Amino acid sequence: MEEKIGDGVARVCVFDVNETLLDMGALDPHFERIFGEASARPVWFDRFLQLWLTETVTGSYQPFGQIAGLALRMLAGERGVELSDDDEQSVIGGIASLPPHPEVEEGLRALRGAGFRLATLTNSTQKVADAQIENSGLGELFEMSLSADTAGRLKPAPEPYRMAAEALGVPVGGIRLVAAHGWDVVGAMRAGCAAAFVARPGKALFPIAPPPDVVGADLREVADGIIAAEWGG
Repeated sequence: MEEKIGDGVARVCVFDVNETLLDMGALDPHFERIFGEASARPVWFDRFLQLWLTETVTGSYQPFGQIAGLALRMLAGERGVELSDDDEQSVIGGIASLPPHPEVEEGLRALRGAGFRLATLTNSTQKVADAQIENSGLGELFEMSLSADTAGRLKPAPEPYRMAAEALGVPVGGIRLVAAHGWDVVGAMRAGCAAAFVARPGKALFPIAPPPDVVGADLREVADGIIAAEWGG
């Protein structure tokens, strides 16, 4: 199928990485050891989100991994847990070797087979972004691994999406951001991209904006939706 960008033809699919493609549940044993319960992991990610959104809204910037460590120390302080440097490194270092969700490769191959260009866009630094894709075994499926760090701002600020479009040589409207995070979907759409939402357990679209035209329970279902939306079948 001929690959084009323009009216009535396919956009480039650009994927968020953490939780969208890769399973952060692999970090649960570290949280169980450090905090006594695996359920501390989503609480940590919530603190993580609060910190990086605060940085973004106030016009400040720190690398994603640095904020992740600060969020971990914040949670430890809240819970009265003594966090060692080794504890912190086990979590932060583990982000680079997360496994993909079971259906991810099948969904990506379906999109590739339908003629789509695929890339990733993560808030992780470029070094971590490259390690994640290499360690996941998915590297051959993507033409680019992009980091918001290059733009000096984190998603959902508009700069990372615009940077991705420029790197891929398409207008911002020529990108479809695929994510399991409502904030990422809203950020992409408000920057001028199309979007698709992967409704993984516990994830929901943000009601502050209209939903994207593609929503699915997992990446295989979302891939089918993208193919139908872009190619009309």
